Amino acid sequence: MPALVCTPLRIEQLAVRGGVHTGLGPRRSAAAAARLPAGPRLVAGIGGGLAPHVRPGDLVVATEVRAPQGTVPVPSATLLAGELRRLGLTVHTGPVVGSDHVVRERERVALAETGALAVDMESPWLASPGEPFAVVRAIVDTVGEPLLRPGTVANGLTGLRRLRAAAPAFAAWSSALRPRAVLMASPRSFCAGVERAIDIVERALDKHGAPVYVRRQIVHNTHVVRRLQERGAVFVDEVADVPEGATLVFAAHGVSPTVRRDAAVRGLSVIDATCPLVTKVHNEVRRYSGRGDTVFLIGHAEHEEVEGTVGEAPDDVVVVGDVATARTVTAPDAAKVAYTMQTTLALDEAEDIASVLRERFPGLAAPRKDDICYATTNRQQALRAIAREVDLVLVVGSGNSSNSRRLVEVAEREGTRAVLVDGSADVDLRLLSGAGRIGLTAGASAPPHLVREVVAGLAGLGPVTVAESRLTEEEITFTLPREVL
Repeated sequence: MPALVCTPLRIEQLAVRGGVHTGLGPRRSAAAAARLPAGPRLVAGIGGGLAPHVRPGDLVVATEVRAPQGTVPVPSATLLAGELRRLGLTVHTGPVVGSDHVVRERERVALAETGALAVDMESPWLASPGEPFAVVRAIVDTVGEPLLRPGTVANGLTGLRRLRAAAPAFAAWSSALRPRAVLMASPRSFCAGVERAIDIVERALDKHGAPVYVRRQIVHNTHVVRRLQERGAVFVDEVADVPEGATLVFAAHGVSPTVRRDAAVRGLSVIDATCPLVTKVHNEVRRYSGRGDTVFLIGHAEHEEVEGTVGEAPDDVVVVGDVATARTVTAPDAAKVAYTMQTTLALDEAEDIASVLRERFPGLAAPRKDDICYATTNRQQALRAIAREVDLVLVVGSGNSSNSRRLVEVAEREGTRAVLVDGSADVDLRLLSGAGRIGLTAGASAPPHLVREVVAGLAGLGPVTVAESRLTEEEITFTLPREVL
């Protein structure tokens, strides 16, 4: 059932190109709610800002609506806010307070202290219990700019224009409403190497205090990096960006010997968070090159892990990124060749490349144990097991996460549309309109709470049933370096 767009004022109804005029204030809103059919509702209109960073013309999407009669949660707020941001609008998410009167400046300050972002006089009374609900307010007056002032007219017109621009997002939210089944692939999310790397940075901060410097992203996830930055971690591109004598953590993807030497020259106190499985590949390259082999490194040349691995023997390592390259690559001595792999590749794609190399170089030496890490393989196999049972796959992970991008490719090779989302705000509501069965997984560097937030957002669009498809249990742990013990 499509949502009713409820607009307290007729001018707001015109701005959103339709909707239902419900009237101004609690009494009219409650009367309108009583006569409207039960079902999903989206309240759209102008409102008053409370927090200082919320300015006239901004949109506030309610995460909950507070009123004397209780609090109404709005779990789909992040998804709707993401849709509005993709339209180029300035959007804030947070609590909206319902008031039975126009809020004056002193009361506005008191409400802001509760954490609320905006105030209106209708939203709590228009909620439909047990049904999807959303609230979007275009801010007209705010802290330091009260309602009764000369600038109100201009701000009001700006707010109405923002509502008009927001109308496509309202339609997308409405079209995404439906019951859903969510099938969760497991294992998913953090692996042992990622947990170890994050733990190392946190322990280093506990032990040495801020700042602790980290070369590149500790793991490829924006949420993890942001949280560690808030604790005092400073992420830098190169060793030269670190003050002499400071504490430096090498990221999970590993570094070349040159980087290690540069850190030593600067007198840095180094803590190595390289994943042990990446260290294994580095060791293989040194062993192969030490006996005179050309090493074919199957991987993506631009990835940090590959950069560090190549640095172990730059004159002897040749990066092979695809089957086409594998068919043409050469070596000074075809009888003295070996291969290794980037740990975060798609297993079937990497095997296709290795198969071509083995066919062309019969004496090709191989690792004693697969280089692609157990966590990458497990997540790909778990997703492959469910991909054909769903209409759409959502992969939680950041855009620079190789293992997360490979999960998207795995689902697509199974014939199912898949998208990579950094969090619930990245879920495109338009993709959900025809998707009654959603497959959900997360890359090895994505925090588990992001998956829970996606499920909660989907639940805000209609009833959701969640089933877990567990392929295997992961019990691997890695020891921490002595520097943080």
